[in-house]
Amino acid sequence: MQDETDTEADSGWSWLPSWRPTSMSLLKSTEAKILACIQNDLWARFVTLPTQDRIWTLTVTNRNFRKAAEQVSQTPLVMVHGFGGGVGLWIRNLDPLCRSRPVITFDLLGFGRSSRPHFPSDPTQAEERSVSSIEQWRQALGLERMILLGHSLGGYLATSYAIQYPERVSHLILVDPWGFPERPQPLAEGSEGQGSEVKRPAPPRWVKAMASVLTMFNPLAVIRAAGPWGPGLVNRFRPDFKRKFEDLFDDDTMTQYIYHCNAQSPSGEVGFRAMSESLGWAKRPMLQRVHLLPPSLPVTLLYGARSWVDSSTGLRVGQLRPHSYTSVVVIEGASHHVYADQPEEFNRVVQNICDSVD
Repeated sequence: MQDETDTEADSGWSWLPSWRPTSMSLLKSTEAKILACIQNDLWARFVTLPTQDRIWTLTVTNRNFRKAAEQVSQTPLVMVHGFGGGVGLWIRNLDPLCRSRPVITFDLLGFGRSSRPHFPSDPTQAEERSVSSIEQWRQALGLERMILLGHSLGGYLATSYAIQYPERVSHLILVDPWGFPERPQPLAEGSEGQGSEVKRPAPPRWVKAMASVLTMFNPLAVIRAAGPWGPGLVNRFRPDFKRKFEDLFDDDTMTQYIYHCNAQSPSGEVGFRAMSESLGWAKRPMLQRVHLLPPSLPVTLLYGARSWVDSSTGLRVGQLRPHSYTSVVVIEGASHHVYADQPEEFNRVVQNICDSVD
């Protein structure tokens, strides 16, 4: 595995490491423990953009593939994580999905080990900052086309990218994408009980808690403000992350990874806060723009049957693209983190999509 020396500083927060038990070095070592599970060939490196920002990038290829040149000719699968995540969360998917093609994943600008620059407060400009960094990253890697998969916030940004650069995307895979529907308007007085709308599962307690914080601070400010109690808060509010990966790690490796990803300076959070109406809704809902995707671009939407994200939005995407291939897949037993909740079924569905491309 190739690596580069970390040079990012916690700009503006240099006095905090003594209060917060985190650093980029701790994030690096925790991530290395996760990536040590990968059985195939792994190339990990920073990709430098024209802006001098750096994007932390992994490429996984099948070490047993007999004809390496043939695998390189296959369209690569590019995976984009969601809010507060990083490349380590794909640990259940990287090996299975690199069977016939390279799998590439990266930390979004402002998240994980990537650079954490200033994001504008305007929602359009903040979105464009992320999307343009993805395009600059693609150019730096020399990728002509890709199967683009995005989870949650990554799905929102992947769709925005595909609208602007459709010639670079062979198939768009959206996994429990955030930011698609418009925020519902409050019911008028006396209108309760009218209509036949089916109630979807209520957002988890941690979503509601973070939503209340979001109105005043960056979404994960409480983790940083908690100082030495921050890791404990992550364990308390997100014990599911430990359970999802308990057969790989019998300790707090995954919750430590989540903590270190989000206890650094809140660059990506600032961008997300600019784009969001609240934690669950976007200021620029993607359903208002999804018709701008070219009709020839196939789109698959994957949802967890137990997720707080409404899968009926996928059906709405299909209605807005009546002459295009739009498939909606609901995976039973999965919540929002479909790729970790039901990894075998998730990998099977994604592999079939990749096989249909080439």
